[in-house]
Amino acid sequence: MIAEILSPAGSFEQLEAAVKGGADAVYLALKKFGARAAAQNFDENELKAAVEYCHKRGVLVYVAVNTVVLDNELVMLTHTLQLLCEEGVDGVISQDLAVVRMVRELCPTLPLHASTQMTLHTSYGLAIAKRLGFRRVVLSRELDREGIRKLAGGEMQTEAFVHGAHCMSVSGQCFMSAFIGGRSANRGACAQPCRLPFSVDSSEYYALSLKDMSLLHHLTELESYGVNSFKIEGRMKRPEYAALATSCAKNALDGDFHDERLLSDVFSRGGFTDGYYQGTRNRDMFGRRTEEDAKKSASAIPQIHERFRREYKRGIISYSVTIKKCKPLVIRAKDELGLTAEYVGRNAEPAINRSVGRELLERQLSKLGDTYYKMDSLECDIDPNLSVSAAELNEARRSIVTQLEQKRLRRFTSHYDFSQKDIIKPSDIHRRTGKKKIRLSLTNAEQLTKLNEGDFELAFLPLDIGEIRQALELFSSDKIGVEMPRFTYGESGDISLLNDIVELGISHVLCTNLAHVQMCSELNLTAHTGFGLNITNSLALDELRKLGVSDAVVSVELKAAQIRSLSASLPIGVMAYGRLPLMLCCNCPIKAQLGCKSCTGTLSDRTSRDFDVKCSKSHGYVEILNSDTLSISDKQSDFESVDFFEMSFYNENADRVQEAVRSFENGKRLDEKNITRGLYYRGLRGSIDETKN
Repeated sequence: MIAEILSPAGSFEQLEAAVKGGADAVYLALKKFGARAAAQNFDENELKAAVEYCHKRGVLVYVAVNTVVLDNELVMLTHTLQLLCEEGVDGVISQDLAVVRMVRELCPTLPLHASTQMTLHTSYGLAIAKRLGFRRVVLSRELDREGIRKLAGGEMQTEAFVHGAHCMSVSGQCFMSAFIGGRSANRGACAQPCRLPFSVDSSEYYALSLKDMSLLHHLTELESYGVNSFKIEGRMKRPEYAALATSCAKNALDGDFHDERLLSDVFSRGGFTDGYYQGTRNRDMFGRRTEEDAKKSASAIPQIHERFRREYKRGIISYSVTIKKCKPLVIRAKDELGLTAEYVGRNAEPAINRSVGRELLERQLSKLGDTYYKMDSLECDIDPNLSVSAAELNEARRSIVTQLEQKRLRRFTSHYDFSQKDIIKPSDIHRRTGKKKIRLSLTNAEQLTKLNEGDFELAFLPLDIGEIRQALELFSSDKIGVEMPRFTYGESGDISLLNDIVELGISHVLCTNLAHVQMCSELNLTAHTGFGLNITNSLALDELRKLGVSDAVVSVELKAAQIRSLSASLPIGVMAYGRLPLMLCCNCPIKAQLGCKSCTGTLSDRTSRDFDVKCSKSHGYVEILNSDTLSISDKQSDFESVDFFEMSFYNENADRVQEAVRSFENGKRLDEKNITRGLYYRGLRGSIDETKN
C-alpha cells in the first residue's frame, strides 16, 4: 500500500501550489460548512474548476463539510451535497451525524470520512464509524505511535496528521473561542485565544500554545503500519507553505532528503515537535510565533515560490511514430495508466534540406515542460528522405496531451446518483411538562452525601470502582451511573473497569464519545450522551436514537431558542450548571511550566481571569474549566422543551452541591458572583452565525 500525501487547499492558488508540490490529494471547503471559515474557500464555479484541474492530474479532491449544522441549514446542506455529487468529488469530511444521515439517504455511494473533530481514536471508535457508513477516520492528533499502529492497516481507512498546527485542545472539544469571544471553532470561526498569553504563575507565558507538529521523519514507519493518508494542516497558510510542505512530505516518504530548515522558516512556532507521537509530553512541545519566525518566513517565500512554478511530473507518455511515403503522419501515445491518444496528420513531404529523424522527433515530442507529463520512450518507423515540420510535431504533441487530459479527467471523476427528495425532520416525542429531572455529573461520591433520593434522577461518577461503591452505599444502583473518560489511551483498561462496575449492578453510562455508544451497544447497557458530542440539529438526535442512545445532552453552543425549535425523537437535556470545560487537553499546561509537584491547579489569562485545570491524570488528560459558573436555575421557563437538566460539579463540597440542586428545585438564582448564562442567550457572532430566531 502506498499512502497518499493529502494537502490543504484554502484557495485555488494554494490548491495549484499543493498539486505542483506533488500532492496525491487535496482537501478544501466551500463558503459554507467548512471548519476554516476565514480561509478564502471555494464557490461553485471554483469547485468545478478545482475538481477538473485535480482530476486531470489524477489528484483526488476531498471536501470538508465539517462544521456542526443547524436545523435551518439542512436545506442548504442538501444543495451542497448535490453539488458535490454533480462535480464528482472523491469524499466528504464530516463530524455531524446529520451529514451522515443525509449522505446515506440522498447519495449513499458518496464516500464519507470522519473528521478529526469526531474525536475517534480507539477501536470502538472505528467500529461505530464503520457502523455509521464512514470509509475513513481522521485520527486524533494526540495519539502516539503505538495508538496509531493499533488502528491502522485494518478494514477502516485511517488518516493521520503529519505536519502543521497543533491545537492545545483535542479537536472538536474546544469551546474557549466560543465562550470567551462568541466565535465557535465547531462552526468554523475559531479566534485562537490559545495563542494569547496564559500562565500558571505571574510570568508572561504562552501555556496553551503548542509548536507545529512534524512527523515527516516517521512517514515510512507510519506507512508500514498501514496508514492510508498523510494529512498536512494549513488551509489558512500561504500557497508556498502548501507547496513546500507537500514536496517535503513526498521526499520524506520516498526516503529522500527534505529541507526541514526551509520548512521551518516558511512557517513554525519556534520549530517543530513530534512529542505526542514519541509519547514525550513536556515543555519542549510549547512554542509561539515570534517576530524572528516572521522574518524568516519573509525571506523564505521568494525561493520557495521559484521552486514551484512548474508542473509536478506525474504522467509518463510513450510515443509510437509512423512516417511513411504518401501516407499521413501517425503518432500514437500511451500514458502510465494505459490511456491512449492518436494524432493523424498530413502526408509527409519529400525532404529538401534535411530528413526527419529520431533526434527531431525526440526534441519536439519531449517539450512537455508546461504540462504534468514527461516522455518515457519513443518508437519510430520512418521511411527515408521525408520531412515533417516542427510546427506539426508541436501540434501533434499538444493534441495528444489534450486527449489524454480529457481521458484522465473522465477516469478520475466519480459519478454518484443523487436522490431528489426532501429530508424530513423526525417527529417530536412527547415532552415532559412541569419540573425537569435533574442529572448530576460528579467528581466523587462524597458530593452526594447531602442529597436525598428525590433530589435527582441519575448521578454519574467517574470510571472508578471505589467511587461507585461509595455511591452505592448511599443510593440504589438505578440512581447511579458511570461517566466515561473524555479521551482514552487504554481502551481495554476502560472496558475492564466498566465490566467490573457493571458487576455491581450499574447499567447507566454517560457516553462522552461515540466509541462509548458502541461499547454500550455490545454490553447491553443504557447509553446517555453528553455535551461533547456537539449535537446541534434534529437529524443528529435521530441518528443517536437509531444507534440505541436513550437520551442526549445537546450542544452548549446552541441558543435557548434553537433548543426549543429542535424536533427530538428522544429525550434531550441541557447543561444547566457547572464550570464547563473550555478545553480538553492531552498535555497539561501546569505540568509543562512548573511540574506536577508545584501544581497550582489554576491557569490565568492576560486579564487575570483564573481557569481551574481539572486533572484526570490516570486517563492522560486535563480539562480547562470556565472561570464563570453556568447556571440557569432561574431561567427554567426558557427551556420548557427539554426533558432534563445536567449539572456538572468539580471541587464543590456536598453542601454546595445541595445548594445548587435546591436552586433548581425552587427556581431561584444561585447566590454566586460569577454566574454566566453561557451562550444560551447571547449566541455566537460572526458571519457563520445563522442563529437569529
